[in-house]
Order: sequence, then C-alpha cells, then structure tokens
Amino acid sequence: MVIGGERREFHPVHPLGCHRRRVPGRVVFEHVVAALVYGSGYERIATPGCSDRTIWRRLAEWAAMGAAQALHAAALRAYDQIIGLELGEVAVDGCMTKAPCGGPLRRASPVDRRKDGLKRPVATEGYGIPVGIACAGANRHDLPLLAPTLAAAISQLSGTLPGQRICHLDTGYHSWPTRHLLPQPRLTPQIAALGIPATIQASRRWPVERTHSWINGYGAIKRLK
Repeated sequence: MVIGGERREFHPVHPLGCHRRRVPGRVVFEHVVAALVYGSGYERIATPGCSDRTIWRRLAEWAAMGAAQALHAAALRAYDQIIGLELGEVAVDGCMTKAPCGGPLRRASPVDRRKDGLKRPVATEGYGIPVGIACAGANRHDLPLLAPTLAAAISQLSGTLPGQRICHLDTGYHSWPTRHLLPQPRLTPQIAALGIPATIQASRRWPVERTHSWINGYGAIKRLK
C-alpha cells in the first residue's frame, strides 16, 4: 500500500492550477514517527516543510484508507522475522493512568485527587513487548484483573506458546487465587516475596515496568485515543 496514494503535485481543481505543493507522504510519515519516539505533540515536531495541521489531515486520510492496519501487520511480520517473541518469560503488572477522554470504564483515581482514571494491566513477553492488555476503573485491584489479562494474551498467541513458561509477578499478586489460576494456562508463577530487596527479584519483571513507562510517555498516542 502506498501511503498517501497517487496525487498530482498541485491540486487539480485550483482555479489557477498553482496551489501549494502537496507534502510528500514519506516526509509526513517521518514526522509522525518522530512524534511517537519523543512522545511530543505534532506542533512541537512540525517544520517549515510540514506543519502540524498537515500531519493531522494526512493521518485522517490514511485512517480512511486503512493504512494503519496494513502498517501494523507489516511491522508484526518484520518483528517476527528479525527478532521474535520471547514467550518463555511472561511478566504481568498493572498501572494507573489518567483518562482525559473519559469513557465507560473510567473511575475516580485513589492516587490522583479522585480524577478520572484507568487501571491498565499489561502482560509482556521477555523483551517487554505487550502481548495482552485489559482495562478497568482506576479503583480496581490488580489481582482480579490477572485472569482477563492472561486470557487476552493467550487468545493473541494461540498455537505459539512454548511448553515451559514462567509468569513473573510482584508482591501484589501474592495470594492463593493467583497460584490456583496460573497453572491452568500452564504458567509457572514466580511471585516476588516480601522482605527481599526488589533489585534482586526484578531481574525478569522490569521489562513490563519499562513498557508501562514507555506507553505513559507516548503523548501523541494518548491524544489520538
């Protein structure tokens, strides 16, 4: 799929035939990538050759064409061929975030002056790539959300999971229901224990913490929701 499609250099219906030149699709796409990498708004990465309004308009065109779905599928195929997923080491953790756009799942956040917020539990593979995600109100505990998070991950990875795999969790998941749930999808629980320094236990759990930090830092993605 050619991003932006085939368009004439000048707008064909302009009365003088000399409207401003159309910004090339590759230039706009490079600006979008820069916004995602640096987590900034389009007005901050705009240049004289590509304004923030041009980026917004071109994104609307690409969305109508279905370019995002094609790009997502191509990126997944390339990642599988070059790197691949480390599914033998799974980590799950939850994070409370803001809900600036509202939504049916928003609830008063207990850590942000009761503003609207969400609880976002994420399951990641060994390198920190998200493989399962669930959403709930900010006032929910992580423990009841473990089952839907793992269910989302297993549904996405059906047929590709190795026989032996470990699920790394923090002390918030230290309970009998957790140890009863994990053996069902053939996951061996490795839960952090109280009284042991976190730096010793977080060797395989830190990728999910880093993933939460990256997702929270992507301001441009948050604006697009």
